[in-house]
This record gives sequence, C-alpha cells and structure tokens, in this order.
Amino acid sequence: MEPIDYTRSFVHGTSPFNRVRFMVEARTRLFDMRNGDTQDYVVCASCKSEDTFAKEDLFYEDNYDFLPIFGPGRALVFRSRAYANDDYRRAYATEELWGGPRYRLTSPRSVTELHTNADIREATHAGLLLIGQTEWSNSDHQLGAIVEYPVKTMNIHDDQDLYQVDTGPIAYADLSIRPTDPIDVLHLAFVAYNREGYAEFILEAATPIIESRQAYVRVPHFSQRVRVDAENRLFAIE
Repeated sequence: MEPIDYTRSFVHGTSPFNRVRFMVEARTRLFDMRNGDTQDYVVCASCKSEDTFAKEDLFYEDNYDFLPIFGPGRALVFRSRAYANDDYRRAYATEELWGGPRYRLTSPRSVTELHTNADIREATHAGLLLIGQTEWSNSDHQLGAIVEYPVKTMNIHDDQDLYQVDTGPIAYADLSIRPTDPIDVLHLAFVAYNREGYAEFILEAATPIIESRQAYVRVPHFSQRVRVDAENRLFAIE
C-alpha cells in the first residue's frame, strides 16, 4: 500500500445541502486471502455534534464526538457521548451520508522507507512527516489487514537507540471473526510499538467507572488492550 499525504487528503460530501469536507486521519485495508479481494476504509477526522448552519447555539447540549469511516458502499459512524450510549456505533449505506463520499487521497512528492532506528531518529529530529503502516493476519480465517496512519506522536531515546510510536485514532480490524459485513470488524483504536514484530492497540469500549451494589456507570473510553504479531513499516514523506 503506497502511503498518502495526510496533510492533503480529504473526503468530500457530494450533496448540495452540505458539501462537507473531512480531513483523512487514517485508513485500513482489509484483504481476504481466500479470493484476493481487498477493501479500503478511510477514517475521517472527529468533530462535535452540531446544528449545521443554524444562526446560533451551534453545538448540541447533549454533545458527542462524531467520527465517520467510509468504505466501499458502506460507512460506519461512531457517536461517543459522556456515557455509554446505544447509538455509539451505526452502519449506513454511504449515499445516506451527505450524498456519498468523494475521495481526494493525495500522493506524497517523495517517500523514503526508514529501515533502521537511526533512520527513524534522524527523520523525527529533521521534522519530516512520518507515516506508519502496521500489517497482520489471521491464518485460521484467512484474513489480513494493513492500518496506515500519520505518526502524530513519536518518542525518541537517542542514547539507547529507541523509538516508540503512539498515535490514533485508527480503525483496528478484529480478525478473530469472519463477518458477513467486513465493516463489523472495525473498532476505533490507538496503536503503539517500539520494535519490529508486534504492535499494541487500545480500543474504545464501554468502560465502567463506578461499580458497586448501588451503581454501575460506563463511559466510552480507550481501555481494551490488544496485542498482535505484526510487521511495522515507517516512511518519511515530503
């Protein structure tokens, strides 16, 4: 999967009532090893629930984070409120959302793969835009995934020749199931790793904050940890 320039990549709505433009945050490619099919899902930037084009009171009182993911014919919307809500996750036909998406995924002018920790450190200190890819698979279900993302946070320890990626949100693919609708395997997550061969994800999930005989309160929070054997690739782009 060739990296894209996330500073210049967007998803546009096509309906005249709101030709919304979302900045692209990440993308996930799912591939079926049984037949070679691939499907790309594009994660858009999060915004807050709003009364679009109203004269005032633009933000809804019971506000929530709103994040869409667009795929081939299907889209997934996450609505994260201050409490765990039944409409947290909902799938749509893409044409139901702003008339359907138009993608503008821009290629970088140049791409350099970073093969060593020294390469990663030098590119980080030089202020270059870093793009990561994490790839893993499940042989039992014959499914694979590549997640691509701009590296928003990079940790560097020069003396010990260490780095650590920590970035998101991305769309983690749960390959432990073989779904009827591929969009069902996607979950909002952050990714972290500091070496080759594995990656860790932390997924947003309904998370208890008070648990007693009298009360049980849950909120949407990044709390579910997952570790996978994976191949990580890092690129510097211009």
